[in-house]
Order: sequence, then C-alpha cells, then structure tokens
Amino acid sequence: MKASAFSDAQKAFILKQGADGVPVAEICRRAGISQATYFNWKRKYDGLLPTEMKRLKQLEDENGRLRKLVADLSLEREMLQDVIRRKL
Repeated sequence: MKASAFSDAQKAFILKQGADGVPVAEICRRAGISQATYFNWKRKYDGLLPTEMKRLKQLEDENGRLRKLVADLSLEREMLQDVIRRKL
C-alpha cells in the first residue's frame, strides 16, 4: 500500500477545515486531493487528534501482523493433524 504524502497533522488540519464550515470542494482544491480522499479520511479519522491517528495506524499494522500469524499457525496445525491422521 502506498504511503500517504500527508502527515497525520496535515490530515487533521484538512478535516478541521471541513468541520469549521469551509466547502469540501475548496478544501480539496487547496490540498490537492480528491473529494473521495477527503471523505475516506473523514470516515476513518474524523474527530481524532494526530497522535490518535498514529496510534490507530500502529494498531491496524499490529492487527494485520497478528492475523497473518494466526493464519500461518492454523495452516501448520492443519498440516500436523494431517500427518497424524496418516500415521494412524
């Protein structure tokens, strides 16, 4: 996945402008982003501070690593059970 060209503080500032009543089209034009990007950020980060945004990203990364680990362990377990079944 491509890293964002915007820092968490920049994203928070852009979203705050929208909360302050600046039209979305104007915000997107100034920031050089599409309206879809703005609304994706709003859905994901609305109301979060930059530090909270960073923590959210860390938790999502950790969750992804843990999911992969569980999938790998489940596959190994299935393979071992298959070997045991063949021996019996």
